[in-house]
Amino acid sequence: MFLISPPGVYRAQSDTAVMAGVLSRAGYAAGRHVLDVGTGSGALALAAARAGAASVTAVDLSRRSVAATWLNARLHGARVDVRRGDLYGPVQDRRFGLIVANPPYVPAETTTLPRFGVARCWDAGLDGRALLDRICDGAESRLTDDGRLLLVHSAVCGADATVERLARRGLVAEVVERARIPFGPVMRARAAMLEARGLIEPGDDVEELVVVGARRAR
Repeated sequence: MFLISPPGVYRAQSDTAVMAGVLSRAGYAAGRHVLDVGTGSGALALAAARAGAASVTAVDLSRRSVAATWLNARLHGARVDVRRGDLYGPVQDRRFGLIVANPPYVPAETTTLPRFGVARCWDAGLDGRALLDRICDGAESRLTDDGRLLLVHSAVCGADATVERLARRGLVAEVVERARIPFGPVMRARAAMLEARGLIEPGDDVEELVVVGARRAR
């Protein structure tokens, strides 16, 4: 699917494709009100719309991403409510049947998150969890009683850490999809740093992506 991705906007890659595949195969979005947190170019918002969502709301802090998602939704004839803001901030008054997120998750040299430039699309603090943990912490209060969360990230950040974080917030979570892909340019450039921190093994050049699914405990 062709998407407009201006400079500074995350261009849909393998992690997006893995999540979109889960959406299309498992029917998570069908008939649900869907929230796409950190939408980027709107790829997952559009995937949810194609998968039969009752409504789709897309949120991003980046003005360029909001503009790109608005334009891409209209180019593809999808009804997407696009809002600018920080994670759940623009939708504090709503609950959703499905929340999807493909946030920045690459470990960086510093805890400081970039405010501008393309690095804001992937830099996520020393352990890569600066945004992941905030998404986990806020999900329960934004889900309907039967709602689901789908969150994609690199196993470098710790799939178990995500499952445990969600459990502490009252959600039952598990890895629902795994995929192995060759390192992209950012991971290749940071391989020595990741190896020095013990996040990858010496010589690793393949990354495991995980999709973590969560729901309220019954």
